[in-house]
Amino acid sequence: MVTVIIAFVANLAVAIAKTVAAVLTGSASLVAESAHSWAATGNQVFLLIAERRGKKPPDSSHPTGHGREAYVWAMFAAFGLFSVGSAVSIWHGIQSLFATETESSYLVGYIVLGLSFVFEGTSFLQSVRQGRARAAKLDRDTVEYVMNGPNPTLRAVFAEDASALIGIIIAFAAMLAHQLTGIAAFDSIGSILVGVLLGVVAIVLIDRNRRFLVGETVTPTIRDDFLESMLEIPAIASVSYLHVEYVGSGSVYLVAAVDLTRDDPESQLAVRLRRAEVEIEKLSSVQEVVLTPSAPGQETLEVGAQ
Repeated sequence: MVTVIIAFVANLAVAIAKTVAAVLTGSASLVAESAHSWAATGNQVFLLIAERRGKKPPDSSHPTGHGREAYVWAMFAAFGLFSVGSAVSIWHGIQSLFATETESSYLVGYIVLGLSFVFEGTSFLQSVRQGRARAAKLDRDTVEYVMNGPNPTLRAVFAEDASALIGIIIAFAAMLAHQLTGIAAFDSIGSILVGVLLGVVAIVLIDRNRRFLVGETVTPTIRDDFLESMLEIPAIASVSYLHVEYVGSGSVYLVAAVDLTRDDPESQLAVRLRRAEVEIEKLSSVQEVVLTPSAPGQETLEVGAQ
């Protein structure tokens, strides 16, 4: 939530500054950057909703919680980045290629881009710090965890801020090329490049949210961690089947077939299975557990085996 709020404040300040600069300079690249920042600002609202609604507790209609709703709102944010940020930037760049050249105040543009880089950089560093802390706990690379992990809001802020920093560099290069050569087309090309960049980022975010909405299993390393935790429970002798699927940001639904210690009559088996489920549900990331007895002769799973 802190990461999203910082991103919202930063994007709002940058959007206002870029809009004023775009009006004063007439720079196509700054218009594209303004569209990007306004789209990002609006997206933070969707991400705030995603954070709040995704953390609603389970109820009778949603026994595994409301975590997947965060992916829905994050998907809306990604569509907004594509339609507002990317489409507007590309369309304005194409139009500017054939427009009459106007005099630009380059100094104002450079100052605004510099300030924008500082604001966007601050928000980006916050998302990197959060991602690094969580990735370290799972012994994973920070970028790999953020882009492929289950947290849609962290991924959106990280990707949008990274693209914003790259977009600012593109806009700066386009303005500088325009100033040095007097060819306004460089500015228009910068706008188009910013739009293409935003489109690529939006498509990546849309695809990642789609995959988690339809069901994304944990990585083999995390699966092994769950398997180790289950085998540490005294009542569980072995595990022959294990399916761990994300149902939200950092919460999972676990289904497993296990062989319990001792041979119990059917009435006692159900009780012991439920007790084992309760033990597994004590793990902080587990939302719900379903255990069934392993079939006779079924091969057992081993940690590290694929």
